[in-house]
Amino acid sequence: MKPLPKVAVAVVLLAAAGVIAFAADRIYTNPDPGAELKRLFPAATAFSPLAGEPLHFKAYSVNPKTNPLAPPIGLAFWTTDLVPQEHGYHGPIHILVGMDMTGVLTGVAVTYDSEPYGYFSVQPPKFAAQFKGKSIRDPFTVGADVDAVSRASISIGSATRAIRDSSRMVAKKLLPPDALK
Repeated sequence: MKPLPKVAVAVVLLAAAGVIAFAADRIYTNPDPGAELKRLFPAATAFSPLAGEPLHFKAYSVNPKTNPLAPPIGLAFWTTDLVPQEHGYHGPIHILVGMDMTGVLTGVAVTYDSEPYGYFSVQPPKFAAQFKGKSIRDPFTVGADVDAVSRASISIGSATRAIRDSSRMVAKKLLPPDALK
């Protein structure tokens, strides 16, 4: 067998380094968010794997394996995949966001944070509950349409910006054009 030319070996090594660098840049999230996805889309019967650009899950009311033409009822995505630079007081806040195909949030799930005041800011269910039903067109302003929490303004502000910015990014890339009007 003829040895590979040096150029081919270099190309393969560069490609492998790129894949490793991409994987290293991604903030680790829950590898099996099935329970959270079901909470965000209770009517869904199936979810796609995390894939696409930007990374996202698709929620289906009909299993796409039995009906390949079934349209998704919504999308779910990690804020840390879309806005990894957005950090709370102590680090990234891992938030899984659900959005229907019209740009309305079906809910959010805070799955991990290392915030010193997380137990009364981003962790309580009432923090996540206030985003259900919000449109990507809403202002997402802490103290106006998002509840402010004294002594946790950095965490609340960061989480709110991450939800707003990532939702708008996904909507712009993946929703039908008439949903953005």
